[in-house]
Amino acid sequence: MKTKKEHHEHNAKHAQSGEHNNEKAAAENQNQAIEDLREKLKEKEKEAATHYDKYLRSVADFDNYKKRAIKDKADAIKYGNEDIIKDILPFMDSLDRALEHDTGDIKAFKDGIALIQDQLLCCLKKHGVERIDAAGKNFDPNFHEALMQMDSDKHEDNKIVSEMEKGYLLNGRLIRPSRVCVCKKTIKDENQSNENSKNDEYEIIEDTGE
Repeated sequence: MKTKKEHHEHNAKHAQSGEHNNEKAAAENQNQAIEDLREKLKEKEKEAATHYDKYLRSVADFDNYKKRAIKDKADAIKYGNEDIIKDILPFMDSLDRALEHDTGDIKAFKDGIALIQDQLLCCLKKHGVERIDAAGKNFDPNFHEALMQMDSDKHEDNKIVSEMEKGYLLNGRLIRPSRVCVCKKTIKDENQSNENSKNDEYEIIEDTGE
């Protein structure tokens, strides 16, 4: 049978052993936690490296896109009129042939030039260009530019008498106004017109009275 002293020493050793086991278990748990954190850190570092690589590729792709966009814009400005120029070149060939072919017939030459002009206008219309029909119309500052004013018995006030240069629209937008001569009645002319009207009315009344 153990004495009290032996029993106490046994309990102390058992307690120390338990504490040692607890410390060992805690150390093992701590080491495992550190190992887990290291694994997670490695995973995150790998993930960060993957994202950074994607970022660098995106930056490079965007930089290449900007360079292509700048080049495409420059080409669009430089060669934007290529289609219409290709369509106009045949008319230059026709003009060259007309100038080389001298028959001495002025009328035939003018008719040939007029035909080429009509074909050219059709080509321009295909690309959205239209002539402004101004002759005999009312003067409109939105489409016409008055270079001259004159009195004309054949035209009313503010009517266009003649065109110096044709005006053109591009898809409905004015690119050049018609440069025109406009009829402008003077006050003297208007008074004379009113006077003539009164005289005519008076003469009609007098004739009816007889």
